[in-house]
Amino acid sequence: MKPEANLIIAGSPFFRKFTTMKLIIKNMVCNHCVAAVRTALADCGLTPISVELGRAEISGQLSDNELHDIAKRLEESGFELITDPAKDLVETIKREIIMMVRADEPQTLKLSEYLSSRIGRDYRTLSRVFSDAEGRTIENYLILQKIERVKELLVDGQLTVSEIAWLTDYSSVGHLSRQFKAITGMTPSEFRISGRRIPLNEV
Repeated sequence: MKPEANLIIAGSPFFRKFTTMKLIIKNMVCNHCVAAVRTALADCGLTPISVELGRAEISGQLSDNELHDIAKRLEESGFELITDPAKDLVETIKREIIMMVRADEPQTLKLSEYLSSRIGRDYRTLSRVFSDAEGRTIENYLILQKIERVKELLVDGQLTVSEIAWLTDYSSVGHLSRQFKAITGMTPSEFRISGRRIPLNEV
């Protein structure tokens, strides 16, 4: 060992400086949520390295007491700190689906290929873990997220139903209309006049 080499001891200021920790956070669905989580972490005395949908990265490793305080503060803002690996994976799947559905162009890959490539896990495993935790399939969650995206675009009023069908990856306007009515009880045109949306974290 060179004379000038330093040991980094766990728990020391040097250890906290040179290590990072990822926090998995439930119910983050938009940029407003990202800002709210930044505020919550700041209230706990933390300046995160990064915050994005479903996760934040901070410098150092937190104690159980610090994690408890952060979890409590996040809960006050409508979020949940995830510490269970299975729940972590489920939230990752949800986050990837939300980003896929809300992309500027429809996804060209099949859902199974997209999630496997993004998460780095076999789709059969992803599907099993998700179904066990949620009591519904990944495909069902995707459909509900697509319908909420359609609702948002209908209310916005900038696109035709045909354009919305293309953007949300429906094979036709008829397919979109049938699925939309089966879930909402209204046609897209009826919803555009009098419908309401569901918060994404409640889908």
